[in-house]
Amino acid sequence: MSYFVYLLATTKKNKVITYVGYTNDLKKRLFLHNTGKGAKFTKGAFWKIIYKKKYKTKQIAMSEEYKLKKNNKLRNEIKIKFFKN
Repeated sequence: MSYFVYLLATTKKNKVITYVGYTNDLKKRLFLHNTGKGAKFTKGAFWKIIYKKKYKTKQIAMSEEYKLKKNNKLRNEIKIKFFKN
């Protein structure tokens, strides 16, 4: 089974907010976030996937998710790259 690490983005008060997570079903997870049944932090907003990467195991995905969550510089680079296009 494959796992994905993903970065979501939304705008609140003219500011871009991001959220990092991992899952084995990206479509279902995005649906849950956008219907208020995902993580508590994501409730009440419409989220878009701006980054995703596939991994072979859950352990690797969890490790990479943790790294991306802690690396604000990389998150900002991804955010700028996505919103430039």
